[in-house]
Amino acid sequence: MPTSTQLIKETGATFTPSKLADFISDKILSYFAPDNQPIKVLDPACGEGILLTSISKKLIDKDVDFTLIGFDSNTEFLQKASSNLTYLHPNYNVSLAQGDFLKQVNPKEDQKSLFDSLTNESQFINGSIDLIIANPPYVRTQVLGAEYAQMIAKKFGLKGRVDLYYPFLIGMTYALKENGLIGVITSNRYLSTKSGISVRKFIKDNFNILEVIDLGDTKLFDAAVLPAILIGRKKSNSTNDNSIFTKIYEELNGSVDPLMSLNSFYDILNNKKDGVFIAESKKFKKTSGKIKFLDTKDHSWALLSNSEDKWINKINDSASNFIGDLFKVRVGIKTTADKIFIKQDWESEIDTPEQSILKELISQENIESWEISNRKVLKVLYPHYSINGKKKTINLDDFPKAKNYLLSHKEKLESRKYLIDAGRKWFEIWVPQNPSFWDLPKLVFPDISSYPRFYFDESKRIVNGNCYWMVAKSSNEIDQLLLIQGVANSSLMTKYHDLMFNNKLYSGRRRYFTQYVEKYPLPDIHLQSSQKIISIVKKLNSPNTLNKNKLIEQLELTVAKAFDVDPIPLFR
Repeated sequence: MPTSTQLIKETGATFTPSKLADFISDKILSYFAPDNQPIKVLDPACGEGILLTSISKKLIDKDVDFTLIGFDSNTEFLQKASSNLTYLHPNYNVSLAQGDFLKQVNPKEDQKSLFDSLTNESQFINGSIDLIIANPPYVRTQVLGAEYAQMIAKKFGLKGRVDLYYPFLIGMTYALKENGLIGVITSNRYLSTKSGISVRKFIKDNFNILEVIDLGDTKLFDAAVLPAILIGRKKSNSTNDNSIFTKIYEELNGSVDPLMSLNSFYDILNNKKDGVFIAESKKFKKTSGKIKFLDTKDHSWALLSNSEDKWINKINDSASNFIGDLFKVRVGIKTTADKIFIKQDWESEIDTPEQSILKELISQENIESWEISNRKVLKVLYPHYSINGKKKTINLDDFPKAKNYLLSHKEKLESRKYLIDAGRKWFEIWVPQNPSFWDLPKLVFPDISSYPRFYFDESKRIVNGNCYWMVAKSSNEIDQLLLIQGVANSSLMTKYHDLMFNNKLYSGRRRYFTQYVEKYPLPDIHLQSSQKIISIVKKLNSPNTLNKNKLIEQLELTVAKAFDVDPIPLFR
């Protein structure tokens, strides 16, 4: 029997805490108006029946007759759910089926019999479900195998990498009747990521979004899940004029707001006030307001309070452009065999490759805001070079030591079938980027970090795949990179990042992905304050500069002045 951790990794299954189940049930039912008719309640991934148990108890309290319908692929979970629900509700219809909900539903056909394995009383449910309460799996479809991923993609018209909860959302929507209610826990990724564009569009097109509750890094689940709750009403012609949100994240930075003390996180969740709360020895910041659905190509949702919205607008209005207008943000190299290509101790190898193709590497482990750390000196075996701007691959016979080393790992390297199928040589790096760019000045930053680490590099180092980078192709672009470095490393832009992209992970770590950083606003480079930012950054980048803390304070004040807002405390 796999462990719970293995189950989560393999299937995306995460059990809902009972208090959270009760919270979601109350939220759904706060929008439900009973009409003395029996209703159907569905959980398409019911596990041990925690969500169905919660909402059914509350329906009984409201004197509502119901049928419970549940699906799960795990027989053991389903048996426990059946035992619990049948015991609790001997006088109500409980129809549970072992199987994959996504294999049963077919959104491309108007099926009368959607789930053949259910009892006759609840068999005909396509478009007839009144309430859905669910916590579907969060796992990427590719993790479940190519055949399954292809089946899901074809059935639901999906492209690229998608999380499993997206086809679940589509399937649940087809099961719901018009005006039916849904309360679903998903990953919060779809709220801000590029991969969530189609999810946001689908939800907005098919539902009146009643509430979105982003629970971020609150650690309500045993797994590393960053959850969000969606409460919606299925509507053919959705309006979404009064959609509201609540955000609750752990507050790791100092706050000037007065602390409100409560007993538990759920007390915060149920409290009608916003602010900074302390509960169970942790601080949480709660914000609420109306969702702003932006008319952009990525169908963005802004979860900002009125004061936050005004602050963001002031920053954007003061900007002359965004990073994406000026530079392409690239990802670093992808070897797909890091243990072979990247090492700290190349000298320990029997066949140490020639030094001319061992290149210093900027990586997540050694990058800082204003310097490269010496705590981990990494080098990459880089079998590529450039002639007239075109990427070439070395002739191994010209590098006998590297050849012997790579031959000792040939079986592993040749197992990268995708590289061979692409007509590449077996010893190549999968994504080497353009070798001619490494010699140019560049701004590098890690993909995930608890604080901004935008580093300006002129040392010709190569950038690892856990970092992103921008390159200056002309001398005029160098100052632009330095301005970006100063702005991006500031507390002001960290606050902007948190508010706009809503993507904080556990322990205050943030995702610094291309799609976010390209949207960073920049002041006009010709402003006096912008020129001062560049001057300060040059000093901070110099290894000989003393008292950098004072310079950082000056930088914070100058960045705030460039955007015409008050300076804010350092985010660290």
